[in-house]
Amino acid sequence: MSWSKVKVRGVSLDEETRCAHYHTSVDIVAMKFYCCGRWYSCHTCHEESESHPIEPWPASLFSEEAVLCGKCWHTMSVSAYLHADHRCPNCHAAFNPGCQRHASIYFSTSRG
Repeated sequence: MSWSKVKVRGVSLDEETRCAHYHTSVDIVAMKFYCCGRWYSCHTCHEESESHPIEPWPASLFSEEAVLCGKCWHTMSVSAYLHADHRCPNCHAAFNPGCQRHASIYFSTSRG
């Protein structure tokens, strides 16, 4: 998917999708939120902009493209992201390993 087709939202975004909440060199991942289909740089940006609660991606839809690398603007499926070992599978840019602490906000942990 081309970068021109993805509009990432957030607070004080830079060109690699870092926001006011997460802005280290490796905070370059944006997520498409299951609940609204909008791309945000982080869960806090979503919470500050939307009036609905976050709904995590169901495990049955982990094949959907829902993660974006802010370095090369490559989109990937949830499964590809979760198995990428904290690197973009396209440009190999490093992702923040600390993001896994928030995985349950974005992705359902149940397979049922």
